[in-house]
Amino acid sequence: MKLSRTVRLGIGAIAVALAATACGGDEQRSALESAEAGDLTIGIKFDQPGLGLRNPDGTFSGFDVEVAKYVAGQLGVTEENVTFKEAPSAQRETLIQNGEVDYIVATYSITDARKEKVDFAGPYLVTGQSLLVRADNTDITGPESLNGGKRLCSVAGSTPAQNVKDKYAQDVQLQEFDTYSACVEALRNGAVDALTTDAIILAGYAAQSPGEFKVVGEPFTTENYGIGLAKGDDESRARINDAIQAMIDSGAWEAAFQSTVGGSGLPVPEKPTVDRY
Repeated sequence: MKLSRTVRLGIGAIAVALAATACGGDEQRSALESAEAGDLTIGIKFDQPGLGLRNPDGTFSGFDVEVAKYVAGQLGVTEENVTFKEAPSAQRETLIQNGEVDYIVATYSITDARKEKVDFAGPYLVTGQSLLVRADNTDITGPESLNGGKRLCSVAGSTPAQNVKDKYAQDVQLQEFDTYSACVEALRNGAVDALTTDAIILAGYAAQSPGEFKVVGEPFTTENYGIGLAKGDDESRARINDAIQAMIDSGAWEAAFQSTVGGSGLPVPEKPTVDRY
């Protein structure tokens, strides 16, 4: 069958477009290239009070937000040229690998498994895992007390729930939701008995609902929060490490912690040592 000239031209245009996509599909701007172009897209949490929270008026607040903005400033990008994108726990590596964000500051613990997929600058904060329960709960005092079929909530793609199940409570009923705010609501209405994640995150939720929840037990892991970025983007990682160090040395790091998480009653942690691996 003979094709018309219009159809032939259309097929040719599609072929050219597909070829261009195949050639350029693997290209991804580094964080520094984005900064040099004058803009950055940064992944944060939208539902973590004190850390990464989208406020009703559309603004963003929290310690992670302050770290993200400080680093952007050190890279030469002003706040008005920063776009924040929600980075749920289970999607963080994908967002980085797909080039949807330049870097992520979202309570992102540095682990060996994650370092196989992305790189990290930092850490910019060291915290530890704990438990959040309703204020009137008296039988959950730490991870060892979760045995007996207690219902434990955490977020899909995060490590805390599995830590408890593997190391402490063998018959705990693990329930995983997409967000911590969904876990908090489940805890509020009695659908679960406890929520587990890092103490700094739990303190933010407790502070948001005074008298309703409490953090119990001493932290039982060590979590190093890093800034996630594309694998092999060594130059950007070095510059972001420099920015984190500058924030610590200048006093801006402690001031940011006090203004965001300080109201929860959580003491200022020790200043982290930036890892130059």
